Parts: sequence; structure tokens; C-alpha cells
Amino acid sequence: MRLSIRHETIYRYSMPLAYTIQQLHLTPRPEPQQNVLSWQINTSGQMHAYTDAYGNLCHTLTITGPHEQVAIIAQGIVETTSPDRGRLADDNPQSPLIFTVATRLTEATPMVLDFAADSLPPAGQAVQSQHLITLAERICGAVSYQSGATIVTTTATDALQLGRGVCQDHAHLFLACCHAHGVPARYVSGYIDPESTGHAESHAWVDAWISEADFNGWVSIDVTHARLMTDAYCRLAIGRDYDSAAPIRGVRRGGGNEILTVKVEVVPLLTE
Repeated sequence: MRLSIRHETIYRYSMPLAYTIQQLHLTPRPEPQQNVLSWQINTSGQMHAYTDAYGNLCHTLTITGPHEQVAIIAQGIVETTSPDRGRLADDNPQSPLIFTVATRLTEATPMVLDFAADSLPPAGQAVQSQHLITLAERICGAVSYQSGATIVTTTATDALQLGRGVCQDHAHLFLACCHAHGVPARYVSGYIDPESTGHAESHAWVDAWISEADFNGWVSIDVTHARLMTDAYCRLAIGRDYDSAAPIRGVRRGGGNEILTVKVEVVPLLTE
């Protein structure tokens, strides 16, 4: 599948800013199941490109001098294929064990431990895809999707207690449950083809490590839809949680009140 993607982010401020610095995870990852045919990021200021510790393609954006808005537009075309049963052909030399460490957002509190115990095998036993789909289904049942119910600092336990959240909350709760059972799992940020829903958003899902008779490795799961990743997904970044894989994160000096506008378009293109 070929996906045409346009991601527009505009910050507007009530007073001039003196300085802005942003970390951008807005370039699709080079991975076997996706090929970037064209991509560009347009913004003011200076961008410095680099590859982070997780192999993500990143930019540091800095804007100095008085400014009252920051506009960032990422767009291009990505060709994707469906990984067999969600299994990733991952050649990353990093040990999967680095993705068993809990973070502030994915801490396994007693409430999370009780929740995970009903879906995953005890620590030390092999985890298979069906265990992970079952966990995703239970998370969807326990934390209903509601836009605006949480914020980027909401933890896995907070979302579970509230019973409402968005895709990043589903991902964080999934990670917390996996880590509690010693299962490597990592956060994924990216885009999804909206199909017939008429809308698209930046999306978040997870990769988890499974051990099956014919495969030991990463399988990618969309927790919010309780399904395996297909060619409808474009992967931007991986990390331990939202904080390390967010499309845009940064700080500013000055500016007063902030108004954020985000528009995402993901359109599948017909190919011959």
C-alpha cells in the first residue's frame, strides 16, 4: 500500500516568544515493511538531523528571535507492506531487554499487576500473540476511548483508574502489564490509514516480544483496535513510552498562552 501523509502542527501564542526548541520524530523509520518514497519537513528556524539511540530519524528544531507562531508541516509518500501475523523483520542490534524497564508513565503499580495477571502467563513463561491480543481486548474494555479525557502526563495507572483514555494510554497500560511479567515491549508512534472513518490522527501502538514455535521476536499490536499491525500503518518512532517517541516535544521561552492546532491526513494511493 502507498500512503500519502500530511501532518500539520501550528502553535500560536498570545505574546511573542524569545526562543523555541523542539525535538521532532516526524520522519518514518527505515524498516523492512516500509519504504519512504518521498518526505520533507517544512518549518522556520534551524533543523539539525540525527539518529537517536533507538534508531529513530530525528531533528532538533531551534527558533531564536521574536516569533508568535511555530508551524511544522511533515509530508510525503510511504510504501508499506503487511508483516506476516504482525511479525517484524527487525535487525536492530539492541537487546530487547532494554524494553523491560518501567518508566514514570508505565510503572506497574499493584492495580496494574492485578490487571495483568488475568491476561498474561506468569513471568518466565513464553508469551504468544494470542496472549497479547487478549490483553489488548481487556484494555479496550477497561479503558474506553475518549478524546481529551487524559493528557500527555497521564500514567498507565491513572488511565486504568479513570476508565477512559486515548491510544497512548492504551499503549502505556499494555507496556506496564508486559513489563510486570518480564515481557519486552516498546512504544510506537506513527500514522494509520483511517479507512472509512473519515478522520485520521497521529497514532500510538506497541511492539512486544513473543516466543513461539516458529518465531522469536517482535510482533506489532494496535492496542486501541486490538489487532495486529498491517500495511495501513506508518511507523515514525519507537521508544520506552510517549516521552521518548512523541512526534513533537519541546520547550519555549515566553509566548503567554498557547493554542495548538493539529491536522493529519492519511490517504491510500491507488497503484498500478
